[in-house]
Amino acid sequence: MEYMTKGILEIHRALKNKEVTSKELIEESLEKTHKLQEECNAFVTILDDAKPSEVNDNFLSGIPYGIKDNYSTKGILSTGSSNTLKDYVPFFTATAISNLESKGAVAVNKTVMDEFGMGGTGTTGHTGIVKNPWDHSRMCAGSSAGSACAVAAGVYPYATGSDTGDSIRKPAAFCGIVGYKPTYGMISRYGLFPFASSLDHCGVLSRSVEDAAIVVDNMKGIDKNDMTSWDSKDIHLYESLGKSVKGKKLCYIKEICDINMYKNPSEELKLHLENFHKVLEKCKSLGIEIEEVSVDQTLLNTVASVYVVISCAEATSNMSNLTGIIFGPRGEGNNYIEMMKDYRTHGFSPLIKRRFVIGSYVLQAQNKDRYFHNAQRARRLIVDKWKELFESYDAVILPVSSGPAKSLDKNDDTLDESTTVLEEHLQIGNFGGFPSITIPDGFIDGMPVGLNITGKCYDDENVLNIAYNIESILGYKNQIAKEVNNG
Repeated sequence: MEYMTKGILEIHRALKNKEVTSKELIEESLEKTHKLQEECNAFVTILDDAKPSEVNDNFLSGIPYGIKDNYSTKGILSTGSSNTLKDYVPFFTATAISNLESKGAVAVNKTVMDEFGMGGTGTTGHTGIVKNPWDHSRMCAGSSAGSACAVAAGVYPYATGSDTGDSIRKPAAFCGIVGYKPTYGMISRYGLFPFASSLDHCGVLSRSVEDAAIVVDNMKGIDKNDMTSWDSKDIHLYESLGKSVKGKKLCYIKEICDINMYKNPSEELKLHLENFHKVLEKCKSLGIEIEEVSVDQTLLNTVASVYVVISCAEATSNMSNLTGIIFGPRGEGNNYIEMMKDYRTHGFSPLIKRRFVIGSYVLQAQNKDRYFHNAQRARRLIVDKWKELFESYDAVILPVSSGPAKSLDKNDDTLDESTTVLEEHLQIGNFGGFPSITIPDGFIDGMPVGLNITGKCYDDENVLNIAYNIESILGYKNQIAKEVNNG
């Protein structure tokens, strides 16, 4: 009998009833890991020596899971999917992972990501491209590509992810699963390789809202090593699920969701927005009120640029320690400057180099006010607008993207100007630190698509409960990828 395709509570009951052991779960998960690695290349490291843990009353005890490769894990290779850290083995474990370990969760692999989280395709990791388990000719999106792929394929019920722009939520949508980014600081970032510190969030990918709630309940908590973490002991995500949502108010953005706003829309975009509006009608059967609101198009058009400027600037600063001197493979040269240049030139992918160039440029004294400070000002205007919406509405509900996963033939990480806002709006959740969750809401051409629900900071219980109730009427909970094309 397979267990890794089931939800956490069902697996936990089976463990408690001694229908299966932690050892047997690990063996099943590892067998699936190796099979998926051959098919989709989802893993950097496979922990064949993973040891079972004692099963107790915690729902996660004894159950396997995966770790995105930008979480520091003591004694276990942690590369950030970059050649610059291809042999790096940390001496400490990230707080979020330590929290899971203390509850008896069992890590069985480290998952592939876009290099250092800087990409949205799952194609820039140093170990190669991650293929979508639904269709091997398509991408998973990124950067949490390996985690999304593994969870969707039934390797285990959940994996950790990180989200700086949409890196948990978009891969989740493209792989037909749930992706949850809690309020900024709910989960400690200590031990997470920093990309853009004001935007980085730890989170989870799972196959149900229920499982996402259980996992984050166990990952979260204040941490003396992360000054941005906060005390969330009074927030109980799992216990908050199942409450009535009658009278809850949601809004969607006309400029994003009205097909008439797009010139020459693709057939996929038409079908995706049509499906989204059908789902909104179903939501009304729960007693949820849904209204259309309008947001200044000029403001929306700034989102992608604001993200690029701020994230690249912060990345340039955060990753200045990647020199090959302190850790990582040494570069060649006659002095330390030549060694650093060789290390960075040959270690980083072209995408990373471009982002560092952008970051350095916008931080130069003569450019800082025009680019970096203006991006910060625009970020504040965007966040203030969303806070204004949250004064009248419980959450904003929007489609995740312009359609299902893109073909791997189109993996250059460039944007179609006509759909940029639709593809990039999830970044607003990072600008404001808002809790944000993606759930599957249908299929287009046999490929999953998703919707996103974003609410105000610290209102995670409400956001997840709304998502849980919507999930209950859509019928995609705990779905496993069924390959439609070998690619």
